[in-house]
Amino acid sequence: MPASVAGAEGRARGATGPYAVLRELDDEASGIPVPERRFIGRSADGDRTVLIGVPLPGADAGRFLAEAETSRYLLGPWSAPAAEVAAPGDAPWHARPYVPVLPLPAALAVHGGPLPERTVRALGAALVETLVIGHGQGLAHAGVSPAAVLLAADGPRLMCFGAVRAAAEDGTARSGLPGLESGSLPPEQAAGGRPQPAGDVYALGAVLAYAATGYTVPERDELPAALRAVVTACLSRDPAARPRPAELLDALCPAAGPPPPDTGAAAEPPRPATLPDAAANPAGRAAALLGPGWLPGRIIAALARQSAELLAAALPAPPAPQD
Repeated sequence: MPASVAGAEGRARGATGPYAVLRELDDEASGIPVPERRFIGRSADGDRTVLIGVPLPGADAGRFLAEAETSRYLLGPWSAPAAEVAAPGDAPWHARPYVPVLPLPAALAVHGGPLPERTVRALGAALVETLVIGHGQGLAHAGVSPAAVLLAADGPRLMCFGAVRAAAEDGTARSGLPGLESGSLPPEQAAGGRPQPAGDVYALGAVLAYAATGYTVPERDELPAALRAVVTACLSRDPAARPRPAELLDALCPAAGPPPPDTGAAAEPPRPATLPDAAANPAGRAAALLGPGWLPGRIIAALARQSAELLAAALPAPPAPQD
């Protein structure tokens, strides 16, 4: 039996690799394409709970595994590198340690609509820092989309690394691929261009637009006024006109300037988006926005429910032996 078929049957019985599947992570009712199928699973001894990814039907399993293997070397607190990858010849899957998370589309559904400006800014700053680190490693993510972003209590996680490249060879038009969210696809990649860092900036703009409005390609006037300029710049069709990551970080969480001279007048209250330590510690600018209250209460409550439900979940019964 081919590995891909065996893998599909195994997941239907509640198993992926060495893990029993407890539940799917994504809700198809959101209508947002997901570049891979994702599950929450647990080891047979019950000691380890993991997030599992498997390729969609029609995706190139070899590329999926290659990108999963590459992701193991990603750095940064907001990336979600694979910790385990299927052995050669086995049905393809990868896994990483579990933390309570909601995919961005699920978070909007729980919240009841677009997220607050503070949440969008914090999300954007963390994703920018993650992309900067990856680009510094010589990697373009090429799979940034709403479904690739998971929200945890301590900050977002960016996964689905290389999901677009896993589904099509470089240089092949990327429209119409399984699991592809077309609004997040940079125009130059849709036309067959290779994934580049500027394309990640476009996709990031689509994610921020989605978080702020519920749409990856909203009308300009639908965007909150405070985020309109930065998101619109990211979504420029000309890659050269898109902002550099450092400019994005400044726009999302401005660094504080030098203190004003003491004129004896009453001091102005601090600006909400100003981070006193940001200039001295650029790597900590996203972390400074991800403090208590960065996520709305309904999302925090949903994360707590997910954690409690999984703690109470029993492992599925093993399949009956076949005659």
